[in-house]
Amino acid sequence: MPNPWTGQGNPYTRQEVRDRLQAALDRGEPIIAAGAGTGISAKFIEKGGADLIIVYNSGRYRMAGHGSTAGLMSYGDANAIAMEIGEHEVLPVVDEIPVICGVHATDPRRRMWHWLLQVKDMGFSGVNNFPTHCIVDGQFRQILEETGMSVRKEFEMVALARKMDLFSIVYVSSPEESRAMAEAGADAIISHVGTTIGGSIGVVQASVSMDEAVARTQAIIDAARAVRDDIFYLCHGGPISRPEDAAIVLERTDAVGFVGASSLERMAVEQPLQEITRRFKELRP
Repeated sequence: MPNPWTGQGNPYTRQEVRDRLQAALDRGEPIIAAGAGTGISAKFIEKGGADLIIVYNSGRYRMAGHGSTAGLMSYGDANAIAMEIGEHEVLPVVDEIPVICGVHATDPRRRMWHWLLQVKDMGFSGVNNFPTHCIVDGQFRQILEETGMSVRKEFEMVALARKMDLFSIVYVSSPEESRAMAEAGADAIISHVGTTIGGSIGVVQASVSMDEAVARTQAIIDAARAVRDDIFYLCHGGPISRPEDAAIVLERTDAVGFVGASSLERMAVEQPLQEITRRFKELRP
């Protein structure tokens, strides 16, 4: 069903988003979701043929030249930033593909049902659990779990989104989280294997190997598949930074798509911008 007010584009119902993704698979194409922190990114991601655009608060920091992990820190209101980017930059320039809102589900200052109503009213077609605590580990993760800001809040947000007819595409980093997201009703599960390598602000030593990324992705898929058989599985992060890398994971696992933020938005700017500036500088008056 097209937008009832304009006849085109967002918002889509949950089933409409699912149908669009299944149609891509039926055409023999992978599902490609891309993060957009600016309107110009969103406009040309759509022209490039992506299936989904996801608005993360980290896009604000990433496109300002900082590491995406800034989106996990208390440098701003993650929910408000994602909403602002969506309202004023991304949604106004996207013609047709579904736009997903990153939701910081563990924010204790939000009534999550109320916030999701605002997300839906703004015209987003779905939600993603970002910033996500699933990529936090160690003692700090344990503190979050014990003080009411646990990953379970993210599962609860997804269950609410399902009731509100919002499509959900979610990050997990372990089989246990994958199983819980499947039980909560997630439509698509992304295997998050770490911060993306490469470029000017990607990680190096903090990344896992490709073999580890492949094994973890398949374990995450197997865990959710034991609960439901209607989930789309995608990969993200770590050594999966180029199309060639994603091809390896798609070949060696049951994943059917890729989610790129730094690997699509940031890296697409860094080298080309540097190169074209250098070429202008080589001109002689």
